[in-house]
Amino acid sequence: MLKVLFISIVSFVGLTSCAQQDNTPKTKKEKKLMSNTPVTLDTATFGTGCFWCTEAIFQQLEGVEKVTSGYSGGTVVNPTYEQVCSKTTGHAECLNIMYDPKKISFDELLEVFWQTHDPTTLNRQGGDAGPQYRSVVFYHNDEQKEKTAKYKAALDKSGAYNNPIVTTLEPFTIFYPAEDYHQNYYNSNTGQGYCQFVIRPKLDKFEKVFKNKLKKH
Repeated sequence: MLKVLFISIVSFVGLTSCAQQDNTPKTKKEKKLMSNTPVTLDTATFGTGCFWCTEAIFQQLEGVEKVTSGYSGGTVVNPTYEQVCSKTTGHAECLNIMYDPKKISFDELLEVFWQTHDPTTLNRQGGDAGPQYRSVVFYHNDEQKEKTAKYKAALDKSGAYNNPIVTTLEPFTIFYPAEDYHQNYYNSNTGQGYCQFVIRPKLDKFEKVFKNKLKKH
């Protein structure tokens, strides 16, 4: 039921093209040149609770070029994981997502954001509690702010969740990458118990719901 509600809120347009046969003689046929135009990436910064779980999810999306776990929204410069866990710095554990807007839109990233954590629990995700686990979108521009606000209001109105959404919208200021051992956590620790019993089930569910948006391997 939840997936149906999301689909009714956000619609996607697929583009198709067809090639015509080239009957030009080979002696006069011009060579096609490869474009050297660099890919322009956009950035989205989401707080969805523990970054170990959702980092692995966003890494699988077609169009997402890089996902970095880290901290944002606090007052301490270059905080450590221990400082953030002390609940005194104001930072949230979050993901900095670099993506190609020609392959995946901010709206699509928002859809994944809403469905891969619980946006109705204040400063908590499951057994993880504290302001560092808050649900938050750090918007980089007015367009991201407006889209997030509209999507949040539409979801609340639709009754997609039993409780009101408590996700905060905060202006992006600075992002601090987390320590190296937090990066690419699931892929580097697949045999660990937490990865097997907590992250893997979430990935399985995600892959079923968003199978048409996954990278081709």
